[in-house]
Amino acid sequence: MESAPAIFAGTVFALFGAGLLLWTGARVAHREPVAHGVKPVASATLSALAGSGALLLGVWCFTRL
Repeated sequence: MESAPAIFAGTVFALFGAGLLLWTGARVAHREPVAHGVKPVASATLSALAGSGALLLGVWCFTRL
């Protein structure tokens, strides 16, 4: 029963991270802005770092089971 919160948190982080990375990749591939009013390279980099961090955090949660 104690593993249920780790499974839930890991799933949420992994889905968010993967979704953010896919969305960022699609925006960059179509040469569309990732965030309005921000330099394209900076917004794509920050978004990719946040997505990677969330994905790694999800994997870390799964290793704690």
